[in-house]
Amino acid sequence: MARQRLPDERLSITHKFIVGRGSSEEVEGFVTVGLYDDGRPGEMFVTLAKKGSALGAVVDCWAWAVSLLLQHGVLLEDIIHKAQGWHFEPAGFTSNPQIPVARSVIDYIARWLAMRFQDEPA
Repeated sequence: MARQRLPDERLSITHKFIVGRGSSEEVEGFVTVGLYDDGRPGEMFVTLAKKGSALGAVVDCWAWAVSLLLQHGVLLEDIIHKAQGWHFEPAGFTSNPQIPVARSVIDYIARWLAMRFQDEPA
């Protein structure tokens, strides 16, 4: 499938989160999802408060790859299915009562995407 780029001006949703709450590995971040005109996600950016960290670089690369997958027609549910459950630090309690515990930042974001953009629970 050919790449479907988003319009130059588009709506987006930004969500603030904390993973590993109360631990020495706690990380705060923001996930921003750019939307096509019909409301479908078409890009994702993740910013972690720990600038310059290896974790921030890995999550940034993952978000870039997710954006390309979405723009090439890969279903969000397939992306979510592959990303849920990834386990690495930081992990643990979160700032979201609907997702009280996450196995990693990527696990948290995948579960939030499922809650926000799918009908099924995270």
